[in-house]
Amino acid sequence: MSVALRVIPCLDVDGGRVVKGVNFAHLRDAGDPVELAKRYVAEGADEVTFLDISASTEDRATTVDVVSTTAEEVSVPLTVGGGVRTVADVDALLRAGADKVGVNTAAIQRPELIAEIAQRFGSQVLVLSVDARRVPEGTTTGSGFEVTTHGGRRGTGIDAVSWAVQAAESGVGEILLNSMDADGTTAGFDLEMTTAVRERVSVPLIASGGAGSVEDFVAVAHCGVDAVLAASVFHYGTLTIGQVKDALAGAGFPVRR
Repeated sequence: MSVALRVIPCLDVDGGRVVKGVNFAHLRDAGDPVELAKRYVAEGADEVTFLDISASTEDRATTVDVVSTTAEEVSVPLTVGGGVRTVADVDALLRAGADKVGVNTAAIQRPELIAEIAQRFGSQVLVLSVDARRVPEGTTTGSGFEVTTHGGRRGTGIDAVSWAVQAAESGVGEILLNSMDADGTTAGFDLEMTTAVRERVSVPLIASGGAGSVEDFVAVAHCGVDAVLAASVFHYGTLTIGQVKDALAGAGFPVRR
């Protein structure tokens, strides 16, 4: 029996509200995180991802009270990320009701954090969030994709594919791969980047960034991902989770009903 392909709405939270922009800029309000999470669960979301998008930039921890309230209201797994720097941060979020915790900037700054979290809580709770972009003209990385930090605002020069491989070897249980070039554009997922990572890592891979139509979800599913994640198309009513699952099922991918 094949494992069902998961469909995950993402709540990018800033100041206690869900927001969404294009390439992480020009943010506009999309609603209350608790109410949106409840709606998505009712629509058939397999999980909900909650990202405090300004926590790292503002050098603060994730807003735990919003996480706690959201966790109380949703019956599916909740992944929380943003501003996670230490094992203690992970402990606090798990106690607040998170099922999985995402790390990004802090793991780049101190890669041993991945092993510390995995050893303490198990790989199954740890998601590496990789905000990657195509490298600018005149610079090179092995794959042509570079890891960014601080909501895509800072380049690192770190090759995105190599970083995914290193993190998988260090103990992350899952990788959330977000294309910063495609993010919020609704022009489609970055299939080339997704395939490049899929070919090198065996841990579950979540594709993110660029969804605009049901065909986009089907296209990236063919890259071999384990889950698809989106925000704008769900927040603003372009698509429902049910429509995405119908399209995936119609293309032969197993989904949970």
